[in-house]
Amino acid sequence: MTMTEDPGVLNKLILVHGHSLKPSEAALRDISVQALKSGVRRDFPDDAKWMDTISYEFAYYGDLGNQRLLNGADTYDESLDIGDRQNALKALQAINARKKFGVRQYDMLPGKTATKEAIADVCAPLMGVLGLTLPLISWAVPDLAAYLRNTDGFGDAVRDRVRDKITASIDNGDRLMLVTHGMGSVVTFDVLWQLSRDAAYSDYADSKIDTFVTLGSPLCDNFLRRYLLGAREHGMRRYPGNIISWLNLSAEDDYICHDGTIADDLSKMMRHKIVSQVRDFRIYNQAVRYGRSNPHSSVGYYVHPRLSKIIRDWLVRDNSELTDTRLSSDSAGASDR
Repeated sequence: MTMTEDPGVLNKLILVHGHSLKPSEAALRDISVQALKSGVRRDFPDDAKWMDTISYEFAYYGDLGNQRLLNGADTYDESLDIGDRQNALKALQAINARKKFGVRQYDMLPGKTATKEAIADVCAPLMGVLGLTLPLISWAVPDLAAYLRNTDGFGDAVRDRVRDKITASIDNGDRLMLVTHGMGSVVTFDVLWQLSRDAAYSDYADSKIDTFVTLGSPLCDNFLRRYLLGAREHGMRRYPGNIISWLNLSAEDDYICHDGTIADDLSKMMRHKIVSQVRDFRIYNQAVRYGRSNPHSSVGYYVHPRLSKIIRDWLVRDNSELTDTRLSSDSAGASDR
């Protein structure tokens, strides 16, 4: 038997998107899955067929975020957004070798700048010490601030969307990978905490998530973590107890994840054996949106060789006929941090 061909087990990959204005669920899901498949097809052509054995789910809350953001000064051209996302993906698909996802190619992208990340590096700790983390987030990522404050029940509504997808998969007995981007990683962390620590969800307390992947995650910021659901708990109850493997990708110059590392901040989870592994990878996101480098772009993360290897390894973990010799653990324009 190869892969996970047990008919009682389904490989389920749930995508959780990030902040900002979003196109329709169908459009965003299609572009996202295309990007994931493109990366595996590029780096592991012999194994790419297995991507079609995955059941893909999309935990979508873009309509809720759009409603909040469009009540303000923002305007949104959905057709243009979809077109630009597709153009960004086409350009990324044209990169035909994983070695081209390194710093040399990244430095040549139009409009590349480290300014936002540098500002975040300086301002975030200072604002955190002064107790001004949420005002800073409100200015930079207003929908994330509304989530953390649960403004008008926004946080509850977003968590409901994500939790429903995860619990349905658990109920089905699926082997589950969560791929979460930006704000979506914060929401998912809170949901995983609820499922493992909140008495209201005790039926799921012993259920495990096989792989939790965070991309461009604000969870790297220790001041932001003060606003998570378990932040007021003590000891290990502060953290979810249902993650087996946690893999975190942070792109150079992505100010949303300016700190870049999770493993050092959450080392207590390892010491107390409530997670098997927490690993950080630093990458270069080659996405260009609206003519400028966008290191937080979801398609840039989805198509990156590091995520392609993570997904491929997850798929073939039980297949003794395949090996990892074609891509070493620290190649592909990424490094452990």
